[in-house]
Amino acid sequence: MNQSTLSTLRDPALLEVRNAHLARLESLFAGDTPERPFFLKGLREVSNTDPYADPRRWVAEALESLAHNTEESKDPDVFRPLCIEFRPYLVHFAEPMFGARPRRVEGRWWIDRIHSNIGNLQPPDLDKDPTWHLARTVAREFLSHSVTVPLFSLPTIAGSLNIASSLYGEDFFIAMLKRPAAVRHDLEVINDLLCLLNRWYLDNIPPPQLQQACPDSRCMPPGHGLIYGCTTHLLSHETYRDFIAPLDEKLLSLYPNGGMIHLCGEHTQHIPTWREMKPLRAFQINDRAADDLEIYFNELRDDQIIYLSPTPAMTVPRALEITRSRRLVIAADPPDTPL
Repeated sequence: MNQSTLSTLRDPALLEVRNAHLARLESLFAGDTPERPFFLKGLREVSNTDPYADPRRWVAEALESLAHNTEESKDPDVFRPLCIEFRPYLVHFAEPMFGARPRRVEGRWWIDRIHSNIGNLQPPDLDKDPTWHLARTVAREFLSHSVTVPLFSLPTIAGSLNIASSLYGEDFFIAMLKRPAAVRHDLEVINDLLCLLNRWYLDNIPPPQLQQACPDSRCMPPGHGLIYGCTTHLLSHETYRDFIAPLDEKLLSLYPNGGMIHLCGEHTQHIPTWREMKPLRAFQINDRAADDLEIYFNELRDDQIIYLSPTPAMTVPRALEITRSRRLVIAADPPDTPL
């Protein structure tokens, strides 16, 4: 990589713009109402190299592409952070560590279930795990260039329920009723691994640059974690509260400022539990979940922020009518017409 690229990605002026937007975001998290709606639309890396085959070259090309997007990142009104993100197997990062085989079908990653009894899951040997070796190689290569402006995204470390449902399918939900002790064992094994992975990134990536998956639409102030709540729409309020919430809270508590949950279905039955989770500071809602913005806004705590990806039913004007810009980050470009 040429020195010009590295110099651009260490530019104090770019860093000042990024930090100014992060300060606006900190203010929103602190309870302040912004003078104007907060729009977030980050800039992602581009690389033609297969990161699974040549992760070091992928990082070099990714940084090179970000260096060509610096003018856009100077936008004073929309937060457009430069983001580098490698997500091995997309939302299935942890499953291969437990022996589930990833398959790529028509451009998407799928996971084959494991053939073992629920309750017998064992912690993986990370020293021998190729997925974890690949992820650390990308992180260390990024660090080796000593760039200060780009944000570095974690893989999708997800959450214990998401991973358990991928490993076992519907059998896991049946076991919640019939074999709760076995279910608790496997959930704890999974969550312990997720905590271990998060701790490695916390210990190795500079806090100002460390971000969770999809920072282009979920960028948070430094010191926040992320869990995936996709599969919680399959659970009753009581089942989530008793089996999953303590594990989600334990994971988010690793981070000094708590963190976010990603939601994309119908999850409002869990709001009473989420209101009580002190480390849960933000909700990222898209697709079906975004249509319930008004419920989340009215029923969550006043210190819980909502990141909205607009939908045809929950447009930007409708979201602003509901929130008056309070506690809201809009993960989209501003509309062409004045608000």
